[in-house]
Amino acid sequence: QGKVRYIGASNYPAWRLMEALWSAEGHGTARYDTLQPHYNIVSRDEFERELNEVCEKYGVGVIPYSPLAGGFLTGKYDRDKIPESARAEGAKKKYFNEKGWRVLDAVREVAEEANTAPAAVALGWLLSQPVITSPIIGANSVEQLKDSLATVTLSLNEEQIEKLNGASEWREG
Repeated sequence: QGKVRYIGASNYPAWRLMEALWSAEGHGTARYDTLQPHYNIVSRDEFERELNEVCEKYGVGVIPYSPLAGGFLTGKYDRDKIPESARAEGAKKKYFNEKGWRVLDAVREVAEEANTAPAAVALGWLLSQPVITSPIIGANSVEQLKDSLATVTLSLNEEQIEKLNGASEWREG
């Protein structure tokens, strides 16, 4: 009846997404048009290892979730002062490591240069990736929403993107 315009998948590995795309093509059925992966400037390898190329080649839109790494990339955490909460515990397990702090330092530095919030920089970095359609954002306050929406007017330059890429590179050696 035309009630569904686009079909999406979430958390598919590259092989499963390819299998689904080939199956849809072979059977002449609807295919996945979007993918919802876990992807942000700290957690790049899961998506970039194989999925990025598949999505780009086959025109699959990418709508990443957790673009602010569970609040870590908003700049609300510091090495020396970590709030006690369930959310902080989740961020601590995933992102409170040398790489996470290095990325957050770079995000804060670029935010200061651009006179914007760290959240806007993290989202701006995502939007600078050609295959990204739109990150999924969430806000618990008007202030958080304003920080995220600041991305609309932010234009990261090549030097800033290089700085962020250098801090967050996942490929070893």
